[in-house]
Amino acid sequence: MVTSLLVVVVALALIFDYTNGFHDAANSIATIVSTKVLTPFQAVLWAAAFNFLAYFVVKDHKVANYVAKIVVEHYVTMHVILAGLIAAITWNLTTWWFGIPSSSSHTLIGGFAGAGMTNAMYMGASALHAVNMHYILPILLYIVLAPFIGLFVGYLITIIILHICKNSRPAAAERWFKALQLISSGLLSFAHGTNDAQKVMGILYLALISSNIIGTGAAMPEWIPLACYSAIALGTMSGGWKIVKTMGTKITKITPLEGVSAETAAAITLGFTEHFGIPVSTTHTITGSIIGVGLTKRVSAVRWGVTINLVWAWIITIPISALIAGLVFVLLRALGY
Repeated sequence: MVTSLLVVVVALALIFDYTNGFHDAANSIATIVSTKVLTPFQAVLWAAAFNFLAYFVVKDHKVANYVAKIVVEHYVTMHVILAGLIAAITWNLTTWWFGIPSSSSHTLIGGFAGAGMTNAMYMGASALHAVNMHYILPILLYIVLAPFIGLFVGYLITIIILHICKNSRPAAAERWFKALQLISSGLLSFAHGTNDAQKVMGILYLALISSNIIGTGAAMPEWIPLACYSAIALGTMSGGWKIVKTMGTKITKITPLEGVSAETAAAITLGFTEHFGIPVSTTHTITGSIIGVGLTKRVSAVRWGVTINLVWAWIITIPISALIAGLVFVLLRALGY
């Protein structure tokens, strides 16, 4: 039965996807804007188109299925989902306001897990009983691994390109890499769509099960992926200019060659994790790739003070989102919802 609560949850889920899009627009367009290959307006349209292209290509939704299993089904209720979404939107908007490129993926996962754990305690169980640790542990592991994989791949690709092009005329090489950056940026935007839009799909799928609209194990209704890819693409079109500035200029200075390397490295890393259905952070991955590219020049080319601040934001995202979600869940209970 379609209830007003379900309508609210669906609306908030799509609002979160929209905030995810403009919050993470920097991941896809920061380098291509900072290298002046495209104007900001052209870049967001380009990124949004490739975000939505993922809808026509990806049909197995492995990441969505993964997210749907983070909280044990017994502890999943509509109020758990509602509290998790409110927490995720709150943290997304807070970090966007301050220009901090934190992970939208991890704030959603932290919010969902935190609300589930709070519900478990209300039901007289241990908080840890609410989460499937064999799904949580890989996410925690890839908080560390994803940036380092991106860093390594970005460093390696840059070294290979520099070796291949060592005898090229700089002006000619610049023109080629500006053209190639259109492709690499598109690939990264496509990978962002396949990875990030699926997380909300998993949440909406659970909402339909909790509302008895569909049964456990039923096929995902087609409107869910269509709505999620549309929302994240629209969000990307809105941009996130404070975070674009951080990602595109404050970590290290980026040339078109380095933009191609960083974007390709991030797209490869995200393609690898999406293949195995692991929900990783696009933000963490592209940041690691940009650092890897900067290291090919010299260690001091990376602004480590900025990078350390980003790492702190990554560390606190899941626990803060979980705490906010827990408080929201308690408030909903206190208000009688």
